[in-house]
Amino acid sequence: MPTHAEKRVMPYSPQQMYDLIADIRKYPEFLPWCSACRIRSTRPLSGGEGSVIDADMVISFKVFREKFGSRVTLRPENSTIDVEYLDGPFRYLNNHWKFLPAEGGGCEVDFFVDFEFKSAILQKIIGVVFGEAMQRIVRAFEQRAEKLYGASTS
Repeated sequence: MPTHAEKRVMPYSPQQMYDLIADIRKYPEFLPWCSACRIRSTRPLSGGEGSVIDADMVISFKVFREKFGSRVTLRPENSTIDVEYLDGPFRYLNNHWKFLPAEGGGCEVDFFVDFEFKSAILQKIIGVVFGEAMQRIVRAFEQRAEKLYGASTS
């Protein structure tokens, strides 16, 4: 049951960071091990501003290649993104993002992920490399922000 929680201050606006994370179609361009992403459906969030995206993501790691479906709930008015598991190799997957203005400018990114694979073999393999994998993923998002927005807030 790997879990990772992290808060990090970035020199970009909450809106910029929200937009970067919400653009899941672009993940294969920069996110380690993400080899493909397909949007199944997009619909407005009932009762308010925002949308719900059902998507498939293909993760490739060494000899393993797994596709999983998730439901991404975008709530721009709250600056939050919630991800829940639909189908694939996991028992469960929960992922949450929150973007808050940081004191002195920029944005505090609050990130949480918790998941468990159905396969004991995959679970053991990810357990060995989980910390390093999370560092690489966080760094990939940081580098993407630097590429899109430059070194400081605009």
